[in-house]
Amino acid sequence: MSTNTNDASSDATATFSSVQQLADYLAAGCKPESQWRIGTEHEKFVFHWDGQKPVAYAEPNGIQQLLQRLHRNDWQPIMEGDHIIGLKRGQGSITLEPGGQLELSGAPLESIHDTCAEVHQHLEVVKRAAEPLHLGFLGMGFHPQAKREDIPWMPKGRYRIMREYMPKRGDLGLDMMVRTCTVQVNLDFSSEQDMVRKFRIALALQPLATALFANSPFVEGKPSGMLSYRAHVWTRTDPDRTGMLDFVFDDDMSFERYTEYMLDVPMYFVHRNGEYIDTSGQSFRDFLAGKLPALPGERPTEADWNDHLTTAFPEVRMKRFLEMRGADGGPWERLCALPALWVGLLYNAQAMDEAEQLIREWQMSDLRQFQLDAPVHGLKTQVAGRSLQDIAQDVLAIAKRGLQARQRLNAAGMDESRFLNQLVEIADSGLTPAELKLQRYHGAWNESVAPLFAEFAY
Repeated sequence: MSTNTNDASSDATATFSSVQQLADYLAAGCKPESQWRIGTEHEKFVFHWDGQKPVAYAEPNGIQQLLQRLHRNDWQPIMEGDHIIGLKRGQGSITLEPGGQLELSGAPLESIHDTCAEVHQHLEVVKRAAEPLHLGFLGMGFHPQAKREDIPWMPKGRYRIMREYMPKRGDLGLDMMVRTCTVQVNLDFSSEQDMVRKFRIALALQPLATALFANSPFVEGKPSGMLSYRAHVWTRTDPDRTGMLDFVFDDDMSFERYTEYMLDVPMYFVHRNGEYIDTSGQSFRDFLAGKLPALPGERPTEADWNDHLTTAFPEVRMKRFLEMRGADGGPWERLCALPALWVGLLYNAQAMDEAEQLIREWQMSDLRQFQLDAPVHGLKTQVAGRSLQDIAQDVLAIAKRGLQARQRLNAAGMDESRFLNQLVEIADSGLTPAELKLQRYHGAWNESVAPLFAEFAY
């Protein structure tokens, strides 16, 4: 449910009438390597320090006031009717997830040094804005304490439509909307062949990111039996738009093949004149033919197609770039590690060759089981006869070499590989962030998650 951060410029009013035009829109994202950028996005829970409760939109010291205070820091408001629902500055934006989770959609930047500096600057700004309101921020994959009914909904039209439709397709879709947070990175490709290679590597290894970043072991104040409950929630959200994309590994994978997949994903809405029209369950194929029941005779614009692309939720998602979506939200210092992992693997030719070699013998059955097991067992997961801990150490070594080869240095002469250090520590220990929190829960916290807010707030 994020906005585009690496998107190429386009005419949002142009209309489409063929599958090829839709595929060509995706292909227009191809960029030479010199123009590849890194877009980092992260979500965080907002809570009242007094009582640690979720924050409503219009209440005193609520989300609306927080956005208004951020508006004074050179961010321009994004309005829906009379409500401020987000902020924009340059190519970056601050948006609201359905349960009031605050998201930074970062600008496309040249290096991890740059994107990390952007993340840190953002967190400093929002903390200053929140302090007079006595609000705090927590980076985790799933809300550790609140029940679904405890979380207020934000006044955004698309979320109203999704809220009504989600329970028809899965029993945890509403939890996905209001009780989960993620960190993701958006990366570019140079050609269709490059896109396919990156998509395959990223999809095969996405459960590795789930394990390394596993940070959601609690549900309503108790251990859930999962290390990444957020990842588990996606398996029970909507089978039409989640799960392993087997076709990505087929010989005919292409921009057109992904377009065909998206045409089979049921619609949620169409945005017209500032209003969201409910098209939930209707077919984008019918829309392309001018036969959408909600808008008879109309054909989709580029803006409609781009909106629809955001309504599928695989672990790797394509727009005019690729989104890596497998990680739980986490603490300040770990937000820079996710782009480091994927840039190291996918922005260096030798690293891509090595990553492909590592996953070459994995079967589709291995990939499906990997996706199911990683949220439960973390680095103890077995993949094709190897422990995920061993695989993680190999993958991080590949990523480190890839980052070192990029030679993007900061003012002190350090390359980007230093941002992998936290992940290397996790892989070497074999213990995920979730397992460390469970140790505290059963020890110093006396089986309470209340201390978590103080110890892990931003």
